Amino acid sequence: MNLFDLTGRKAIVTGGTRGLGHGIAEGLMEAGANVVIFGSNDKVKDVATEFRDQGFSCEGIAVDLADGKAREEAFYQAVKSLGGIDILVNAAGIQRRHKSEVFPIEDWNDVIEVNLTAPFALSQLAAKEFLKVGYGKIINISSMLAFFGGFTVPAYAASKGGISQMTKAFCNEWAKDGINVNAIAPGYMATEMNTALLDKKNPRYNEITNRIPAKRWGTPEDMKGIAVFLASHASDYLNGAIIPVDGGYLVN
Repeated sequence: MNLFDLTGRKAIVTGGTRGLGHGIAEGLMEAGANVVIFGSNDKVKDVATEFRDQGFSCEGIAVDLADGKAREEAFYQAVKSLGGIDILVNAAGIQRRHKSEVFPIEDWNDVIEVNLTAPFALSQLAAKEFLKVGYGKIINISSMLAFFGGFTVPAYAASKGGISQMTKAFCNEWAKDGINVNAIAPGYMATEMNTALLDKKNPRYNEITNRIPAKRWGTPEDMKGIAVFLASHASDYLNGAIIPVDGGYLVN
């Protein structure tokens, strides 16, 4: 048996239109999974079409993850389209940057709702499906900022710290029922969210790059292997883990 084969597996990937979520969705499909991607606007339809044009099984659903009713409806629409669900990947996230002493409460609420509350609610929905069959995989996306605080991003840091602890809490309750809940903590990634930091004129760019033992920033491609592992039978006895994918940043 190929432990990493996902042929016929049914997955929902939030934030699948770009960045790390796009890379994860592609990796799951390359391993054989059927995937529904969630995106914040109608671009998700175009991305899903692009995946289908490559021969993959993919549908796209536009949904505002900050809207509780909308995300529940999108979840059940995806489950109906897939004919079930085996894998949930909570990859969607937003960022807001302000000095902590002036960080607007509105931005705090927006970040927490999308980055933490939505994964909580979707994980609950998925777990109810998984508990019926005694099997399922939930993959959350944490961050380096779950290990340290960062600068001007208190809401994001709090949300990702929450993701890590939520992952452990879910594991404690659901592991006995055949549900694996793990999180990936990406290092510094070359995605749209980090556009400002990726400017080579920004002194932080060189500071960060020099600290990474791999001497490069990560890419969505770097997320594929770990996502396939966590979605497959290869990880059936791994639970509640927060796995850094950071080029060695944390140990330097």
